[in-house]
Amino acid sequence: MMQHLPALQVVLPLLGAVFCAFMPRGAWAGAIALAVSWIMPVISGLLLAQVLQTGVISYHVGGWPPPMGIEYRVDILSAFILMLVSVMGAILMPYARLSVAKEISARNQPYFYCMYLLCMTGLLGITITGDAFNVFVFLEVSSLSTYVLIALGRDRRGLLAAYQYLVIGSIGATLYVIGIGLLYSITGTLNLVDIASKLQTIGATAPVLIALGFLITGISLKLALFPLHVWLPNAYTYAPSVATIFLAGTATKVAVYLLLRIIFTVYGVGTTSDGTPLSDIFIVLSVLAMFGASIVACFQDNVKRMLAYSSVAQIGYITLGIAILNKTGLTGGISHLFNHAIMKAALFMVIGGIFYRIGSANIANLAGIGRRMPLTMAAFVVAGLSIIGAPGTAGFISKWYLVSGAMEKGWWWLGLLIVASSVLSVVYIGRVVEAAYFQTPNGEAEKATDMPASMLLPTLVLAAACIWFGFDTRLTADIAAQAASYLLGGAQ
Repeated sequence: MMQHLPALQVVLPLLGAVFCAFMPRGAWAGAIALAVSWIMPVISGLLLAQVLQTGVISYHVGGWPPPMGIEYRVDILSAFILMLVSVMGAILMPYARLSVAKEISARNQPYFYCMYLLCMTGLLGITITGDAFNVFVFLEVSSLSTYVLIALGRDRRGLLAAYQYLVIGSIGATLYVIGIGLLYSITGTLNLVDIASKLQTIGATAPVLIALGFLITGISLKLALFPLHVWLPNAYTYAPSVATIFLAGTATKVAVYLLLRIIFTVYGVGTTSDGTPLSDIFIVLSVLAMFGASIVACFQDNVKRMLAYSSVAQIGYITLGIAILNKTGLTGGISHLFNHAIMKAALFMVIGGIFYRIGSANIANLAGIGRRMPLTMAAFVVAGLSIIGAPGTAGFISKWYLVSGAMEKGWWWLGLLIVASSVLSVVYIGRVVEAAYFQTPNGEAEKATDMPASMLLPTLVLAAACIWFGFDTRLTADIAAQAASYLLGGAQ
């Protein structure tokens, strides 16, 4: 069984999705989704332990060896992302039962859980496969299911948000597959390791760099890199709360992983840094995201929309770590990928719980709610401090690495920009805290109580993780540093 863990990582959620689709009741489908989601971290944890102990795992699907056959390949970076996606799903599922029951009609609930497991299948597949075209297949599986997840809520504006994402996502997927087609015409293979090996011989020719441009643009649309982020605010705002939490914690993170894989594993640091101005472009776009999206977030009245723009800004920090192109900066980017997942999922869980109680996520309706929902809002404060990067939180650790990476390059100005942009987080998080604790309760907020235990406990777990990983960095920064060394070392 142990040797087939890479296949089980993808097959189990796929089978679970099929069973969910035929369930007559949402509760039954939810039970299947819960069981599958709790098995996934066990598999990914075993894979991570095996990679840390013995090195890269290469699994040949159907017994056909690469490059002719399809390979599932698990290294330190992919094992780290597999663990992130699996754990986020496992924590989310207990929360999902009541939230889904409130926000999605009974008739559609089995389909929601089906699409959730399909989305997980696609995200895990993107992470584990070593075949470039297989990446495209799993990318489409995750994208198509995401469109449905966004549209299944009672808010009909979710339909427009899903359609906007469908159009932009289709453009991104098309650009990606064009880039892969060019690489296939150049190298004659679709295996990522084999492509990387042949590109070292071919060098940075014009077709190779054109393919890189298509690939990066397509992936950037998927990860919502500024200014290609226009689909994300509406998608996060109008999707059901559970869908927003899952997408914020996993989808963009897997897209960042794919970007790392293309830049460092397939092309290599030499090609991307010497043959293109890629680092400079990413620095400019990342800084614009950090400031532009944060400023827009400060003026939002809907907290879900505010946090959506915050996600665009936080993606800027992650891509900035990639652009710094040294071990410290890349460690900061990879660790922030993990840290942002837990703190943003915690924030969206809080807002989902508030919506469950009062039916609104507008700041004006949150007046005094901190007194009525003390544990819920305490989780918001903790996760908000982590977003800001306060010392003693997970967000501080990754931003510290980013600033240190910039200083190692002599870019003191970039370190100052990282700190300055973090101050903007104080403004938009502070607006919610001020309304919740310093205004008089009104309307539905007067009768609100903390969200039910099945929703509150997962939220508190993630909030506690924001503090825990601010002190114990063995699972975050330490593994991120190993992954950064692996990528920068040109390991294949």
